[in-house]
Amino acid sequence: MTWHQVERAQLAQALEAVPPDAPTLCEGWQARHLAAHVVLREHSAVVGAGLVVPAFAARAEAAIERLADSAANEGSYRDLVARVAAPPPGWHPMSWAGELTNVVEFFVHTEDVRRGAGPTPPRTLDPALVDVLWKHLGGAGGHRLRHSPVGVVLVRDDGLRRRVRKPRAGFGTVVVRGAVGELVLFAFGRGAAADVTVQGAPLDVEVLTDRLPV
Repeated sequence: MTWHQVERAQLAQALEAVPPDAPTLCEGWQARHLAAHVVLREHSAVVGAGLVVPAFAARAEAAIERLADSAANEGSYRDLVARVAAPPPGWHPMSWAGELTNVVEFFVHTEDVRRGAGPTPPRTLDPALVDVLWKHLGGAGGHRLRHSPVGVVLVRDDGLRRRVRKPRAGFGTVVVRGAVGELVLFAFGRGAAADVTVQGAPLDVEVLTDRLPV
């Protein structure tokens, strides 16, 4: 299995383990909303466009809400989770670009479900998956931090470092330390539920954590 297939299975298992109205780390979304998002992201052109084109965002949210509403009871929710577990249709780009686009997506959403109700011990990750996530932090993670005026260096728990953002004039650099999975959650806006340490000048730390709370 590829890593995006492994993480898809992990996400489906996490969703299967909770009721449809379980809280998640995605503000305003219960487990059924997150499941609806994952399904429509791979089956609806409107929802896919809504993730990147602001003009489609409202229509995408409405579609997610409708599908989530249809999965409010246990039976319909389990059917929706089964759709999460299934691969996307052959015509969809996710069917051939899953390793590029879905590994981090599914990893983060699995933790959205696992940690939605409160603190939960991190999963034990395969070292090969850790390396894949670390690689993505150099791309997708840096993209997420592109609007930060503060420089950001990520330091994993084995000491490896990666600069993902250079500081703008007048700002310094903040160092964020943690296990790779926790650094991924921080970079994707889930720092409040992640076990990370943020170090730097107080003003720089304040500016960064205002954008990405910890």
